[in-house]
Amino acid sequence: MSLQTKQVRVQVLNDMEQLGRTLFRLDQGFELQFRLGPTLQGKHVHVHTNYPAPGKHFDRHTFQALAWHNPMGREDDSDKFCTLDLQIAGSYQYYFGHGHEEKSGGGYIVVDPVLRAGADNHHVHLDCITIQTYLSKCLGHLDDWPARLRVAKESGYNMIHFTPLQTLGISRSCYSLADQLSLNPEFSPPGKNYTWTEVGELVQKLKKEWNMICITDVVYNHTAANSPWIKEHPECGYNLVNSPHLRSAWVLDRAIWHMTCNMADAKYAAMGLPAQVQNEGHLNAIRSVLWEHVFPKVKLWEFFQVKIECTVEEFRTLLTEGAKPDQKKTEGKQGLKIIQDPKFRRFGNKVDMDSALETFVPHSRSPQAILEACNWLWGRLEEINKEQYQQMLQHQEQAANCIVGNVVYERLADHGPKLGPVTRKDPIVTRYFTFPFEEKSLEEDLLMMDQPDKARHFLAHNGWVMGDDPLRNFAEPGSNVYIRRELICWGDSVKLRYGNKPEDCPYLWAHMQKYTEITAKHFAGVRLDNCHSTPLHVAEHMLSAARAIRPNLYVIAELFTGSELIDNVFVNRLGITSLVREAMSAGDSHEEGRLVYRYGGEPVGAFVQPSLRPLVPSIAHAMFLDVTHDNECPIQLRSSYDSLPSSAIVSMACCCSGSTRGYDEMVPHQISVVKEERFYPKWNPEAKASSPGEVNLKTGIIAGKLALNKMHQELASKGFNQVYVDQVDEDIVAVTRHCPSTHQSVVAVCRTAFHNPKHHQYRKEVPPMFIPGKIEEVILEARIIDRQAGTYKKCEKYINGMPEYTVEIKEHIQLKDSGVVKHAGVTSKGSSEFVQEIIFERLTPGSVIAFRVSLDPKAQGLVGVIRHHLIQFSPKYKRGSLPDQHTPTILEIPLAQIMSKLTLGDMNMLLFRCDSEEQEDGGGCYNIPSWTSFKYGGLQGLLSVMADIRPKNDLGHPVCDNLRQGDWMIDYVSNRLVCHSGALGEVGKWLKAMFHYLKHIPRYLIPCYFDAILVGVYTTALDTTFNKMSSFVQNGSTFVKLLALGSVQMGGVGNFPALPPLSLELPDVPYRLNKDTGKKEQCCISLAAGLPHFSSGIFRCWGRDTFIALRGLMLVTGRHLEARNIILAFAGTLRHGLIPNLLGEGICARFNCRDAVWWWLQCIQDYCTLVPEGIAILRCPVVRMYPRDDSEPQVSGTPSLLTQPLCDVIHEAMQRHMQGIDFRERNAGPKIDMHMKDEGFNVVAKVHRDTGFVYGGNRFNCGTWMDKMGESDKARNKGMPATPRDGSAVEIVGLSKSAVRWLVELHKKGLFPHSSMKIHRDGKEVKVSYEEWNHKILANFERNFYVSHDEKDPNEKHPDLVHKRGIYKDSHGASSPWCDYQLRPNFCIAMVVAPELFTVERAWKALGIAEKKLLGPLGMKTLDPDDMVYCGVYDNALDNDNYNVARGFNYHQGPEWLWPIGYFLRAKLYFAKKLGKETYEQTVYLVKSILSQHYVHLERSSWKGLPELTNENGQYCPFSCESQAWSISTVLEVLHDI
Repeated sequence: MSLQTKQVRVQVLNDMEQLGRTLFRLDQGFELQFRLGPTLQGKHVHVHTNYPAPGKHFDRHTFQALAWHNPMGREDDSDKFCTLDLQIAGSYQYYFGHGHEEKSGGGYIVVDPVLRAGADNHHVHLDCITIQTYLSKCLGHLDDWPARLRVAKESGYNMIHFTPLQTLGISRSCYSLADQLSLNPEFSPPGKNYTWTEVGELVQKLKKEWNMICITDVVYNHTAANSPWIKEHPECGYNLVNSPHLRSAWVLDRAIWHMTCNMADAKYAAMGLPAQVQNEGHLNAIRSVLWEHVFPKVKLWEFFQVKIECTVEEFRTLLTEGAKPDQKKTEGKQGLKIIQDPKFRRFGNKVDMDSALETFVPHSRSPQAILEACNWLWGRLEEINKEQYQQMLQHQEQAANCIVGNVVYERLADHGPKLGPVTRKDPIVTRYFTFPFEEKSLEEDLLMMDQPDKARHFLAHNGWVMGDDPLRNFAEPGSNVYIRRELICWGDSVKLRYGNKPEDCPYLWAHMQKYTEITAKHFAGVRLDNCHSTPLHVAEHMLSAARAIRPNLYVIAELFTGSELIDNVFVNRLGITSLVREAMSAGDSHEEGRLVYRYGGEPVGAFVQPSLRPLVPSIAHAMFLDVTHDNECPIQLRSSYDSLPSSAIVSMACCCSGSTRGYDEMVPHQISVVKEERFYPKWNPEAKASSPGEVNLKTGIIAGKLALNKMHQELASKGFNQVYVDQVDEDIVAVTRHCPSTHQSVVAVCRTAFHNPKHHQYRKEVPPMFIPGKIEEVILEARIIDRQAGTYKKCEKYINGMPEYTVEIKEHIQLKDSGVVKHAGVTSKGSSEFVQEIIFERLTPGSVIAFRVSLDPKAQGLVGVIRHHLIQFSPKYKRGSLPDQHTPTILEIPLAQIMSKLTLGDMNMLLFRCDSEEQEDGGGCYNIPSWTSFKYGGLQGLLSVMADIRPKNDLGHPVCDNLRQGDWMIDYVSNRLVCHSGALGEVGKWLKAMFHYLKHIPRYLIPCYFDAILVGVYTTALDTTFNKMSSFVQNGSTFVKLLALGSVQMGGVGNFPALPPLSLELPDVPYRLNKDTGKKEQCCISLAAGLPHFSSGIFRCWGRDTFIALRGLMLVTGRHLEARNIILAFAGTLRHGLIPNLLGEGICARFNCRDAVWWWLQCIQDYCTLVPEGIAILRCPVVRMYPRDDSEPQVSGTPSLLTQPLCDVIHEAMQRHMQGIDFRERNAGPKIDMHMKDEGFNVVAKVHRDTGFVYGGNRFNCGTWMDKMGESDKARNKGMPATPRDGSAVEIVGLSKSAVRWLVELHKKGLFPHSSMKIHRDGKEVKVSYEEWNHKILANFERNFYVSHDEKDPNEKHPDLVHKRGIYKDSHGASSPWCDYQLRPNFCIAMVVAPELFTVERAWKALGIAEKKLLGPLGMKTLDPDDMVYCGVYDNALDNDNYNVARGFNYHQGPEWLWPIGYFLRAKLYFAKKLGKETYEQTVYLVKSILSQHYVHLERSSWKGLPELTNENGQYCPFSCESQAWSISTVLEVLHDI
């Protein structure tokens, strides 16, 4: 059995969802599935990605369409997916669309590279990386590199980052490259000429022999100002020819340069501005010079102004010639448009003359009128020029501020370089442009601007802009960075101008691509220098070229965007593997600890996640460094003693960690990437502390770093991926790394020293620590100590550290040998958790101690046994498992084998049962004080909650707290099952045996393993459940299976049987022993109407609800025996030709509804049709509880019980209707209904002699499913039905037609003995044939129910009441005729059960109106929103004086009920098929789209059901049942129809 199960992540696509700023990281070997969200189900969706098809190379712009798979058939889109098998590292884009929408959403996925090292080419996990940065220019000759790089190896690093190895520019900055293609010649000793080949060989040697991976920088944003190739190809930079928008900024730059010359030459001394800037007065003098001498002289506003005189003259000429504006350009809109001069010359801007002619229109063609129009234009142009002038003043104000701010930093600030006097070498500010010509006067300089052969060499320098938008190129048109002097300029570099594509600057793209390919050939990865300012499309192109050579390219970058979302844009588009993060950004130890928690790992005790799960957003993988190579030295900002503990905190992070060379040697200053020219010391194990050119384990904190790096790598490689950070006090941080399979931990306690202990008063008392488990060893204890080796003196040749410090370290010692721990006592925390109390003795500032901790041996063994027994559910538990030496007998049997003996009735007990069902048995659902109760007593109650907790690892949830605090919940789960006999009790015993182990492991692990056990039991139960159902369910989609669970949810046996007894002659009737009497009793499954309100006692079973739900929940799911028993049980209660609505176990039955009997008959028909040999039910014996209408209920044991075959009971029901049913309910009055008026207890149901329609009821009762009785005295609706629907209700007519037609067909086949009914009419006995009845209904239905578009339709009796045409009436012959014409969804039921009643075209149009007016997100509006009494919000608690809504009077007057939607959709499908293939396919997609909402609700519902109803537009209704049998059933029937 493989330990590695395929990891699958599911990305749910939602319409219009753009996820370009959301990061999704995946490993190679993962499968990514795209599935349709509710907004896309039922649509023709296409998904495209640029992930390469098998055998193809990656091309960012080439997208392939993915094929859809629908493994479970075609009934819905819940399981439909397309997939990517991710085997190639990089960044990939996907998009999707539907219909005419090419792209209606999309995003990116980033697949991490696989790094390898060593002679065996072993995998180096990203979290194993420990990296050290080297400034390449400080390594000396290539021959000396191994001796200098050996420091990294001996310090435990496994990755080296080199700054660029190319020829450097004149500034000697590591990042200003003169030639991107050539190796720095300084690496070759005299007489040799090393090339990239030798570098590559060294890199390979480090990889194979030292197990070290090498990466280097790539610099795409700029090149050195003295690069030879930029002189030959100035088009590669931003110059005044290709970027004339920079002309004004260049003019200002030259003027400031001449200001520098004047200051250096003391020309401003008289104005109080010397060359040496020393105080605030000098700064004010700088501002004065700028405003009085520089800005007025260069007149920058002129570059953006219009030459008024010439422009007005041109306009005058046009007016004189009678010119008219071009209406195509102006579209008749007034408003003067200014056209920016593309060459940006002074007064070069032009006026769009069409806009001028449209705006400044003379009232005539007279010279005076033309003059007035010209003057008008002149005035407007003066305003525009003034606006440009004012805007330039604002730019100049900012420029002056930036110049002065720069001077303050460079010359006055204590933390600045203090450059001294202004000279030509150290100008007042860095120049923004190159000037490769002899110095002349400003006037002469400015002449060159208009000489292209010279202007093309004035190239803009690069730099960075504080707070700028990183997605915008600050050198492009539209940016004012250069003129506002906001650029913090790198005067040694030229910003490169790529354009939008290679064709825009062919040389530059080719040059940089070759540079990239050289780098990728020799190095395993790259650091993108200045990434946030590098044009994204350029970096994308270059990295694609790099990955073509090295597919597993490791890419890192440091971003300064200030936004995680913008960071994600870079990570997504470039496929950045790790973002550089720095511990130096933390202001205190608390923040440092928070960063550890932030940058990786799960919480300790995290839940086991399934291998197939949703794709969730990630944060970028971190490369967490104690300090980066271009930032200030921590020793200068903190203290020397903090070097070790802060490094230890960083090393404990569950991500890459690392440092820069010099940190470990405790170099007390920043090693400048520009100015540093000394060499790194070499490795020499025998070196003396006083030797500046050599280092060893005694130097600085190297020995400590070696131990930390080894520990970091071990933790990652062995799966210690859970993290806990404890802020012990203001200076002490304890970081725990935990392995979830072995449950070993490493706990590092680090006492930081942000302040020098020699000068800062730290607390003497260190708080004790309590570490759960058994401390196996002290991995390391170390602290920085002083030593007698002289004090630091900066060496001229080598980058030396502080010799006066070293590390005192012990490794792999027993606790008793520790010099840091004074005492370690073992305490017991409850019966199952052992904790070691640690009292520290010498945890001084600057010290670290790391413990290896295991569970105590007993707990370790128990966890191993639990994992052993969980292997039957998943192979991932094999690691860390231990065989059970004393396995209880029950655990020797696989759970699936035990569960195979459960019935689906047992599954109801195991999985479901709401609180009232549990209370009927003397229990209740588990309640957590101060939180809430679970929805079910069974596993679903827990699993619904855990489904929210598990993905988020919400270990602080009240459920997890309850589990950690005690065994109450654990005992509840097993005890409610153990008390049962049979297989259900066996499952309880299995759980109890597992929980016996669980109770004795550390409490912090109990939530994780409790969940793992329950998930295993639950999934096994579901598999068993579905295997006991029909092939439609077994082979069905996830949606079908979720709906089929409703059959188990609603179908159960309570403490008291809800159904009356069946005939003793009937085979396969289930029995049990009554717990109270000890006697044998029948225990047939009954269907609850809805949860939680209609689930137990006499209110559990309702005839109407049962038989609306029975087809979907019992017949479609294959539960034929239970369906038979329910049909026959209700048959036994027939009285007055009706079956009861409220069953009340048959004894308390109420026969007050006209429709239940017809739903019962429909189910018998469906049973005969769907069940193999189902017709046999007609011969099944029925025990009549009421042999006569006036009989008392005949209970089991009554002598001479009347037994009849079902076919005779059916015939009796039909005959009684034909004869006419008319009776008064027994016990009429408040005893059985406290709200109903007296007349309402009179029940009538008859068949109309002429039409064959069943009719009945009166305006004081409600005999159909719309049965709300008024309850409000205040509103005066008490005793008045809101919807009496008397007369012939359309669905009853349809159901009766279906029954009659079926009986006619059965009789013809010899399967039903009766062809006619004997009745007494007008004092005579007459026969009425079923055939005649069938024909009458058919002949009269559309004539009486269809509302024609013909206003003169002779069949229309009340044309004045018609307010919608092309619909079917809700009833016929109502006592209030206007009720007949109300648009409701009930006609859809008749369409499904008796489609022969409807003309196809009429039916289709009526369904269209219903769709437009009644269809809601989950249900159907029960009344037309155009109706005057419509109200879509049901509030049963509201009691006011509004007749239409008080006490929920509008129950069926607008709220959106779910069950009718099933019939609406089934009707759509039926008639669509009649209209042809195209209409049918469109309808199928509509149905899928509608049902996707139900799938989402079902999936997210903690009840795992569909509600009774919603308020308008799908809003939640708190008065609705949370899960309703008929809602689930009718939706399942739709899927069965598809």
